[in-house]
This record gives sequence, C-alpha cells and structure tokens, in this order.
Amino acid sequence: MRPDPSSRFGAGLTLALLSAFSFATSGTLAAGLLAAGWSPLGVVIPRVAIGCAVTLVFALVALRGRWDVVRRNWRVILGYGVISMALTQLAHFSAVQYMQVAQALLFQYLAPVAIVFWLWARRGERPAGQTVLGAILAMGGLMLVLQVGAAGLSFDYRGILWSTVALVGNASYFIFSSDNRPDLPPVVMAAGGTLVASVLLVVVALLGLLPFQTSTAPVTYAGLDVPWWVPLVVLGVVATAAAYLLGIAGARLLGTRLASFVGLVEVLFAIVLAALLVGQILTVWQWVGGMLVLGGVVLVKLGEARTGTRPVVLRRTRAPEPSPVDPPPAPAQVEDLVR
Repeated sequence: MRPDPSSRFGAGLTLALLSAFSFATSGTLAAGLLAAGWSPLGVVIPRVAIGCAVTLVFALVALRGRWDVVRRNWRVILGYGVISMALTQLAHFSAVQYMQVAQALLFQYLAPVAIVFWLWARRGERPAGQTVLGAILAMGGLMLVLQVGAAGLSFDYRGILWSTVALVGNASYFIFSSDNRPDLPPVVMAAGGTLVASVLLVVVALLGLLPFQTSTAPVTYAGLDVPWWVPLVVLGVVATAAAYLLGIAGARLLGTRLASFVGLVEVLFAIVLAALLVGQILTVWQWVGGMLVLGGVVLVKLGEARTGTRPVVLRRTRAPEPSPVDPPPAPAQVEDLVR
C-alpha cells in the first residue's frame, strides 16, 4: 500500500531539515578546532575520510557488485571529489579562519546566483525578472553581512578570497548533481567523491603544498572543553556521512526543488550554532543581510522555474539494460537511502 502524500511530505521534510542541520554543524565545529591550533587541511582530511568510511558501506549495498557503474562514470566521480568536495571544504574551512562562520556560509549561498548568470553567458538562457531581482537582493544582503560599509572595512580580504573559491566549488556541486545519470546512485557518487577527496587531500599534505597541523589540546565550545577527537568524529559522521544520506532520502520524498528550498535553512542553523557554541554573534544589520541573501536566492530559484531552465548535463549516459541475473530490487525504505 502506497503511503499517503501527507505522511510522505512529513517524512521528507523531517529528513531534509535533519540534513540541513547536519551540514550546518561543520563550520562551527571546524572553527573550534582551528582556534585550538588545527590547520584547515588538518580538519578536512579526517572529516572526509570518516565520511568516506561511513558512506562506503551504503555504496557497496547500492552497487551490489556492479563495478561497471563506477568505470562508466569515473570522470564525474573524479570531478565531484576534487572540485565539489575537496576544494569546497578546504576553502570553506580556510575562510572561517578570517571571517565568521555565518558570513562564509552566506557567501557560498550565492552559488545559485552565479550558476544562473553562468548559464546566461554559456547557453544564452536569459534570466527572468524575478531572477534579476533576486540577484540584486542577494548581493545587497551580502554587503550587509560582510559589513562593507563599516568603518575601516572590517572584513578580511583573505576570508573573501577563500569564500569565493568555496562559492565556485559549491556551484560545481549543483552542476554535477544536476547531471541526471540513472545508472549512478547518489550514494555511490558521494562515497566515490569522498574517497577521491581523501586521497587528493592526503597527497597535498604529503607534498607540503598546504600546512597540515593537528593538536591534542582540548577544544572549547560554549565554555566547555571536549577531547580533540570528539568534533572530528561528529564532523565525519554527522556533518558529512549523515548529512549526505539524509539529504538523499529527503530529496527523494520531497522532490529536488522543494528539498533545495528546505536546504536554505542550513544558513539559519549555522548562525544559531555559531552564536551558541563559539560566541560569534551577528549584528542586527547582518541578520537583515542574511535574510536578504536567502530571499534573493529563493527569487532566483523561482525565476528559473518560470523560464524553464534545462538541467546542466555534463555527459549523457545510457542506463544499462537490467540483467536477468540481477537481484530483486531493495525495499522502498532502503531504496530511498541508497539509490
């Protein structure tokens, strides 16, 4: 018996909100580790590696020995791991050394705006009026969040540069994710991406291209000292593995567009967590700017819906014909999580 739409929506909304909260913990937890003497690379490597170890279990279940799926899609998995995961996370954690967690995250949420104008320049898809208005609101809100008009220009240019790199990586995440490949389960892409990112980041550390520094000193959150390994485990399990898997399950129940709207709540979660755990309090005008950024992004998405923007396709692949020896499909509850 099929579940009724209201229960399907309720379950999807719950999963999507849990995913947004899980993603939102990353910046605040990383800020505590950075303050305790860790370098951005030292934080990113264990986070991605732990996330890979967890998602790999679900990926193996989804593949069921069909390694040809990985061989056919290795280019997408490689790009996803290098650009969307390794580059984005490293840049974000580098940015929070020089600016508030909420500021860095709000900057990255301009990625949908960047994608719209990239599509205009690349494919001639002129944005609708709502899209243009949304971009203006988002840019104005970002100026308030970054305190551009404050005396002495209080923002740090290094944080802006790193956040710009993270914005590019975040935009690539949406581009890769919109490439519809029916033969590539999302959890396989996530596990493959974290594996690629882990290897790349370890190579960067071994070559000394970026500082790699760790510490065994306690990490302080809300005045409470915790062992150094606690935030690392939470980053890997909650902010990486759980965030991706909950997001996949929620998106399958809500649909892509509604799930993306719910995902914007991540910014609000991050602001609250940063205030509670590491004492980063935004001013009233920064709150106003944050709301303008979120409202601008929503308008951009609504404008895209009205213009009927086509999904970005990196390369079309044909789904393989089902084999007569393939095992029976998984139950619906498992399929929502691993497909």
